[in-house]
Amino acid sequence: MKQCLRRLALLAAWPLVVLLPADSSAAAPSAPIELFPLADVRLGASPFLDAQRTDLHYILEMEPDRLLAPFLREAGLPIRQPSYGNWESSGLDGHLGGHYLSALALMYASTGDAEVLRRLNYFVAELKRCQQQNGNGYIGGIPEGSAAWQAIARGELHADNFSVNGKWVPWYNLHKLYAGLRDAYQYGGNADARDMLVAMADWALNLTSHLSEEQMQAMLRSEHGGMNEVLADVAQLTGQRKYLDLAIRFSQPSLMQPLAQGRDQLTGMHANTQIPKVIGYQRIGTMTGRADWQQAAQFFWQTVHDHRTVAIGGNSVKEHFHDAQDFSPMMSEVEGPETCNTYNMLKLTGLLFQRDGRASYGDYYERALYNHILSSQRPETGGFVYFTPMRPNHYRVYSQVDKGMWCCVGSGIESHAKYGEFIYAHRGEELYVNLFIPSTLNWRQRGIRVTQYGSFPDEERSLLRIDGSASFTLKIRYPEWVAAGALRLSVNGRPVKVQLGSDHFVRLRRQWKDGDQVEVQLPMTTRLEQMPDKSNYYALLHGPVVLAAKTQPYANEKLNFLADESRMGHVAQGPVCSLEASPMLVSDSKDFMQRLRPVPGQPLTFTATGLVQQQGQGATTITLIPFYRLHDSRYVIYWPYSTPANLAELRKKTAQNEAERLALDARTIDQVAPGEQQPESDHFFRGDGADAGLNQGRHWRHASGWFSYQLNDARHEARVLRLTYARGDAGRRFDIRVNGYLLAEVRLQGDASEEFYTVDYALPEDLPRAEKWELRFEAREGSMAGGLYGLRLLR
Repeated sequence: MKQCLRRLALLAAWPLVVLLPADSSAAAPSAPIELFPLADVRLGASPFLDAQRTDLHYILEMEPDRLLAPFLREAGLPIRQPSYGNWESSGLDGHLGGHYLSALALMYASTGDAEVLRRLNYFVAELKRCQQQNGNGYIGGIPEGSAAWQAIARGELHADNFSVNGKWVPWYNLHKLYAGLRDAYQYGGNADARDMLVAMADWALNLTSHLSEEQMQAMLRSEHGGMNEVLADVAQLTGQRKYLDLAIRFSQPSLMQPLAQGRDQLTGMHANTQIPKVIGYQRIGTMTGRADWQQAAQFFWQTVHDHRTVAIGGNSVKEHFHDAQDFSPMMSEVEGPETCNTYNMLKLTGLLFQRDGRASYGDYYERALYNHILSSQRPETGGFVYFTPMRPNHYRVYSQVDKGMWCCVGSGIESHAKYGEFIYAHRGEELYVNLFIPSTLNWRQRGIRVTQYGSFPDEERSLLRIDGSASFTLKIRYPEWVAAGALRLSVNGRPVKVQLGSDHFVRLRRQWKDGDQVEVQLPMTTRLEQMPDKSNYYALLHGPVVLAAKTQPYANEKLNFLADESRMGHVAQGPVCSLEASPMLVSDSKDFMQRLRPVPGQPLTFTATGLVQQQGQGATTITLIPFYRLHDSRYVIYWPYSTPANLAELRKKTAQNEAERLALDARTIDQVAPGEQQPESDHFFRGDGADAGLNQGRHWRHASGWFSYQLNDARHEARVLRLTYARGDAGRRFDIRVNGYLLAEVRLQGDASEEFYTVDYALPEDLPRAEKWELRFEAREGSMAGGLYGLRLLR
């Protein structure tokens, strides 16, 4: 049995099979680098092992029968326990079950835990009952999904950026289950999961077989996860080309072609919708030998890495890519980088590394792993973070095991189960050490065991011990944060020459003997890193570690760091602190690293006296710690900088810029960003003939029929509805209804002084107050409702 499981686990690391002949644009084949199966790597004592154990506890706290309830319900089978609430009961039912199955598989491979395997097999068996009951290969928890899929099969479909026939991102939802079944087979050795996965692929093939390419691409406007990637995995698994053809049909030329041509058209796009598609481009490009598909993936990674990523390795604001030349939204909004984005960027990074083995992929992987993924788990309870604000003086909230059912919980339970995935890799007789994480590798093909130990990054070195004898080349990543010529190597206590290759890996080739030890000295420096748009914000890093400071701008403030189960519970909705009052780096020059002092006995902890000033307090002493160790507090990662002479003027200018925004925020009871997926779904968007898009970087929503939102007003304070329109939509006629009451008959005018403008509509005093406001926009005959660019309910 163990031998069988090892063989199945190895499947995940095997080179992809070329199923199509290479054409004129094919890349020259070369042996790929292979990552080791998770089952062959075990973590040693480190923050990553702590996080893995916390994740294991969280996974075992989750109730399988509650996660199975949506699948059983839709198959017409009795449920054993009611479904979880939150996203699992409001349209995305079942998505977390797919993530859970993947997490079980990954955790079993990483630990060998018997209870995890028992749960995995139980979960698969229950899903098998659902598939047998459905009788057509389908398994899903989407409410009334069968009828929606039947309509799609008949070619009756309407899709926008987050719905198909009124269902919330149904292909995205199903992708989680496809991936879960794949992982249950590859990592958990469950043969039924393989057969069920293939049956689900056949169901998708039959469903889409009568759709034209135009219909197919229209359907793919809605977020669909990594369907192209997982169908390519089925093609590899079975050797059947029909699944690869379907994977190609699930790929969008409208995204891929500009990327393949080296054009960045990502501004305004929903970030995590795009990353899984690009993972699929790389998979398919490798399988077919198509250089343009692989070039699209590489260019996407490079442009996101170089121009759209902040210090922690994350990207996006309010889930969308903002203008790469303007990071002001990153500092003004509280919905900063989404953890799911980084989860998927690491997947893409691993695939690209396997292609060309550049150390820069390892540099990014390390940065994102320490500073975003590791930091996103609450150590005491195992809760997960959705948004990580970069705005100074804000904070994060964490899921609770029985409440938060967000996407970042699903990716979170996976991420902390697979830390062993990228530490080591191999190609032929070369062994790559990508990450300096204490761990033990069992390199079965060579009969070698490698143990990496020490307490990096708390100390500036990592140690490796070789057990067994063999001739091979040890390749150790030369990190970007180590100065040129500063890395030192010794073997069995004797210094050896550092031979650095063009891939930025150090090479050590020798006949290794049992008990050989390698010491890698990794000198760290503390440095400033400016915001990518070169604006006046700086992060502090020591080696690969982002440093941050806890703050408490309000005395005796008590924040709730545990998210509730409301649809907006994943956003830290406490008071927003004014930017001009945030701590600032104040110095006559930016060359002030010498003023940071390490704290004796506290690794990676620094103090600075007289460097930071806060409004009303003057100069103060701050303590900087790794961001991955900072929890349950407001914090600062990015610091504004000023010279003493310019400090007052900078604060005055910042205050002027902030005043209008903060005043509006103080009046706002609830708001929607029309045309943006998560805000709309969180406000229960519905519509007929509705569509959404971008205009000059701003999202809009309109409809030939109607569309509606549900807004919250728990204290009955609403007095004004503020809407934002575009001058270019002049002449459109529509009605606005509030809880059925006709609020306004609108005819958009073309005489506004600016392209985008706002109109306030007073809510009549005799209108019955309610905790929920149903806002409905109805098109007049021959016209359109909207476009709507903004919506706020004001006090």
